Amino acid sequence: MFKKLLSILFLLLTFHCFGQQDAEKNRSGFKGDFTVGKNEFLLNGKPFVIRAGELHFPRIPKEYWDHRIKLCKAMGMNTICIYLFWNYHEEQENKFDFSGSKDVAEFVQLVQQNGMYCIVRPGPYACAEWDMGGLPWWLLKKPDLKVRTLEDPYFMERAAKYLKEVGKQLAPLQIQNGGNIIMVQVENEYAAFGNSSEYMEAIRKAVRGSGFDKVQLFRCDWSSTFNEYKVNADVATTLNFGAGSDVEKQFKAFKKMHPEAPQMCSEYWTGWFDNWGRQHETRSISSFIGSLKDMLDRKISFSLYMAHGGTTFGQWGGANAPPYSAMVTSYDYNAPIGEQGNTTDKFFAVRNLLKNYLLPGEKLGEIPAPISTIAIPKFELIEQAPIFENLPRGKKSEKIQSMEMFDQGWGRIIYRTELAPGKVKRKLLIKEVHDWATVFIDGKPIGKMDRRRGDNSLEIPSSASSLRLDILVEATGRVNFGEAIIDRKGITDVVELSDGNTVTELKNWTVYSFPVDYAFQKRAKFGPKSKDGPAWYRGNFELAQTGDTFLDMSTWGKGMVWVNGHNMGRFWKIGPQQTLFVPGVWLKKGRNEIIVLDVDKPLETVIAGLKEPILDKINPDQSLLSRSKDQNLNLSAEKPVLQGSFAEGNGWQEIRFDKVKKGRYFCLEALNAQTANDPLTTIAELELTGIDGKLLSSLKWKVIYADSEEITAANHAADRVYDKQESTFWQSQSVGDKPQHPHQLIIDLGEEVQLKGFKYLPRSDKSKAGMIKDYRIYLKTDNYNF
Repeated sequence: MFKKLLSILFLLLTFHCFGQQDAEKNRSGFKGDFTVGKNEFLLNGKPFVIRAGELHFPRIPKEYWDHRIKLCKAMGMNTICIYLFWNYHEEQENKFDFSGSKDVAEFVQLVQQNGMYCIVRPGPYACAEWDMGGLPWWLLKKPDLKVRTLEDPYFMERAAKYLKEVGKQLAPLQIQNGGNIIMVQVENEYAAFGNSSEYMEAIRKAVRGSGFDKVQLFRCDWSSTFNEYKVNADVATTLNFGAGSDVEKQFKAFKKMHPEAPQMCSEYWTGWFDNWGRQHETRSISSFIGSLKDMLDRKISFSLYMAHGGTTFGQWGGANAPPYSAMVTSYDYNAPIGEQGNTTDKFFAVRNLLKNYLLPGEKLGEIPAPISTIAIPKFELIEQAPIFENLPRGKKSEKIQSMEMFDQGWGRIIYRTELAPGKVKRKLLIKEVHDWATVFIDGKPIGKMDRRRGDNSLEIPSSASSLRLDILVEATGRVNFGEAIIDRKGITDVVELSDGNTVTELKNWTVYSFPVDYAFQKRAKFGPKSKDGPAWYRGNFELAQTGDTFLDMSTWGKGMVWVNGHNMGRFWKIGPQQTLFVPGVWLKKGRNEIIVLDVDKPLETVIAGLKEPILDKINPDQSLLSRSKDQNLNLSAEKPVLQGSFAEGNGWQEIRFDKVKKGRYFCLEALNAQTANDPLTTIAELELTGIDGKLLSSLKWKVIYADSEEITAANHAADRVYDKQESTFWQSQSVGDKPQHPHQLIIDLGEEVQLKGFKYLPRSDKSKAGMIKDYRIYLKTDNYNF
């Protein structure tokens, strides 16, 4: 018995030494190795399960980098995963910046100093709810631009040049060179965009050619799309999925194709992002922890996306489409570490779970001291600078052009021209407002247009004299995902005037650009408040001590905030976010300056600093429902083009019609659910197959009717069925009165099409609630009766 105890003690001490030695080697610049083994990753020849937490250094003040890294280590992570955003490091073509808060090498070395490894995801495309998915805006100056494809040599040339610059910064930090970078990603979720194996091979070669010649490469996709293209054998395959997923089913197809490959969830979604005008997103601790424990029990590597989301300061927030929906400034993500770096219940749930899966010799890191928060008493911004009294130098343009064609990346833009006299009221038609506009006649506002609603027309009053037309457009985020990523800002098509008989294109514009940098804002000429309308407001507040705070913007309209020269990001009264996070390191004792640009109209020009954020207060400017009051669909006279039953279980199901069908208005009617007495209907995604066998673009689609949607207890709106996000879904109302079957959904496809069939994806989590059993499909060229 004594000998057995000695043997066990010897083994424990040996493992303890190995654990300590690996950590010390990681810190001291030991030249190591990380490779793919049989069913496992190998770190210096030993099995290694990656427990990664994703952090985005641009979303964290540099002074807090070390704090956030230490929090991840305290939660049980052994690795930090990072994105690089191309547009963040090359804001202007050929002007690369990796200094200061953009010094990614310093961040990676800080990770190493904390005894952790690093996974690098350099792009060129990232997504991450970041403007244009990380692609630089100046690419859009090329009229026929194509991205993420070999079809555009210019894009490929610029992407390769960017990757070489990344390599100069980070290739020396590969583990084989004594650094801590164990893996580098090739592209990102490419199968959600394309299926060109040739393109992926070109990017792989560009990554290798940039200096990442030794490190293990990998790529990530969803379990439903990972086999859409082929990759070189030196690129490991990983999968992305969210909280509550059935881990066995997620890896089922993967294990068949790669029976000896290690398994990794490279993005395990801990929460979800928020959109302006939509409910705040959360994911329960129980569903999140359940799937995480399942992966740990199976020795599946993972990366928590996000471990800490942080804040999308400045202009960097992205958008989704279709339908167009811009991201809020907070990237709290309902992650384990909150926006301010605060520990949450989810943080401690992860920490308590991971303590049971540490290697011998490993121990959880100490939780760093919290960063203090302060309250700032309410103060008033007493100075004002109206936009129309502070116009920059204008540029002439015969035709309407997008913001990018005037060498402007972000911000606001005014288009001005003269309208001839008109004896009757006329209609102003603006094609493709990107993204929110106010129309002025002789300096007075006559209406607003919102891309989210598809607004495109306003009535112009009759006039015996000529009129000055001003269109003020605010750009919110560029689309960061899917085929709509070519997302130019301002007005991207034409402006026309119709008198009911003739339609005339308006020309001869003067254009005024309002960029987002602080140097431009501080040039405004401030005076006492005197006018309504779009304007800058300036104020000061005094501090005896500094600390993190949250600016309460709930009395303001729509715009952007600068504090002591730092751009805090966008605000919008519609919510759900009503505060802006201000890091204490950007404040100072004594007097602090704040400038607010509001392109709408504030109720009060006051601000206070709160100790807690407001991320869940929505003030919708329109009904969030796809069904108007007292609207009832009548299908009694309609004949379905198909009636059938879906198979039980997860995964895509493809349905073919007996012959090609024509129509514009597609209606799916769910008659019942797979589980008896289940009143719900849920759909993750719908795709339609055209006459050529290819999937139809959904950019023109719009939900015009859903008999029931859950938009209060959770964000399950009907347009989730074509948002290209497999982890989100439409769900009929699940709280309070639960409407019974049948449930109907109608999509206006934007034009008449010919269909061979459709594809249906049930919800992808472990729940079976609302999975459809029997259904009917209707397709009409004209709308339905209500």
